Amino acid sequence: MPRQPNAPLPQPVFGEPVFSEGVPTPDPTQFKVTPNDTGLFKGIQDLLFKDVVGFDASRLTPHDLFPLHSAWGSHGAEVVQQIEKAKQIVFHAIGDSGASASRNLPGEIKVSDELTNDTKASAVADRPAFLYHLGDVVYNFGESLFYFDQFYEPFRDYPAPIFAIPGNHDSFIVPNTPAGQEPLTVFTRNFCATSLVVTQEAGPLHRTAMTQPGVYFTLDAPFVRIIGIFSNALEDPGVISSENGKWAAVPDLQLDFLTAQFTRIKQEGYAGAVLLAVHHPPFSYSAQKPRGAVVGAGGKHAGNSVMLGQIDAICQKIGVYPHAFLSGHAHNYQRYTRKVAFKGKNFTVPFVVCGDGGHHVNPLVFGRIGQQAQEPGDDVDVSYLDVNPAVQAKGLTLNKHDQQNYGYLRIKVDANQLNITFHPVNPKPLGSLPIDTVTVDLGKHTIV
Repeated sequence: MPRQPNAPLPQPVFGEPVFSEGVPTPDPTQFKVTPNDTGLFKGIQDLLFKDVVGFDASRLTPHDLFPLHSAWGSHGAEVVQQIEKAKQIVFHAIGDSGASASRNLPGEIKVSDELTNDTKASAVADRPAFLYHLGDVVYNFGESLFYFDQFYEPFRDYPAPIFAIPGNHDSFIVPNTPAGQEPLTVFTRNFCATSLVVTQEAGPLHRTAMTQPGVYFTLDAPFVRIIGIFSNALEDPGVISSENGKWAAVPDLQLDFLTAQFTRIKQEGYAGAVLLAVHHPPFSYSAQKPRGAVVGAGGKHAGNSVMLGQIDAICQKIGVYPHAFLSGHAHNYQRYTRKVAFKGKNFTVPFVVCGDGGHHVNPLVFGRIGQQAQEPGDDVDVSYLDVNPAVQAKGLTLNKHDQQNYGYLRIKVDANQLNITFHPVNPKPLGSLPIDTVTVDLGKHTIV
């Protein structure tokens, strides 16, 4: 049962990590603290495209790994043994889950319930070992007082670790924010703690804070490594470095981190799946606009060729390329295939956007006055989105999209293949819904 609100708790509370409540409790029907950031969001909208934030270095050195078993405490060896016995690992991924308005709360609750039910109902060999959050956990500005309603209570029964990289809404600093209440400070307290504690944001619940080493880190699990990087506080574009001084407040720590991680993969001859997770998507749909064409406006969030160029340049230098990219930020589902000629081989790489974890669902393209939105099809050539690539790009295809439903990813990896499946979710039962899936041959580095 939940603890009594404000009950005193000596710290550390537990010698073991706690992920879910002992007895399931009913879904919440309303916020305990109603978000009130809408007017503020509009009032500082200009700053959302100007203000970046600094951040601390990871507690680990750039080449170190954060092992999955450490997040499970004394159960870690058992969990890893089960994964190895099953000869596969399964995990969830979502982005943009925080419901910033009462009308969106049912969507977040439905997604979190589906994730929880999937985990509890699965056979041991097929049971997700963790949830990886792709950012924007709490809207609008990652305030402490909204963590309970938007994170802890919706995921109160999810029975596994929840890792996360911060999104822009988890990091943007509202003017006049008191010292010690900055969003990244709150995020770090809840996801990057140095010991097993129940934070003030958890309220009466028992979930202990995660002990990730920082806002960027590599999660090392059987069959897979997930390299998570922080793309900072701007609405757009994503920023992972100072970009040669353009964003002076942003340290270049993550460039060294990526270099070290890819170097380690190469030196070890690592044969597992390599995923790169970043909140802002490298690719997000907008219609091509030939001269004289009337196609409406692009989606709410654009892709980021500069950020991708920095990642690609490091990949090119080291000679290692991820098997797939995972992102959120754009509040819908999009899956792309990028063809890359890399070190004498031809790769096909999925770029998956899953930003519909509960906050909202937006169309890929908006209309304008006098201009009808030009909706994309599936399996269409969108190579025009791959601007000035730093690798030898051979084409980009939008394979599938969903701009109607909330949803989550279920990812499965074994010694030979990576499989990413999108599960649409809707607060109102609609019967059978389509499911998108893509499978990558790890040895050939191609989609099968």
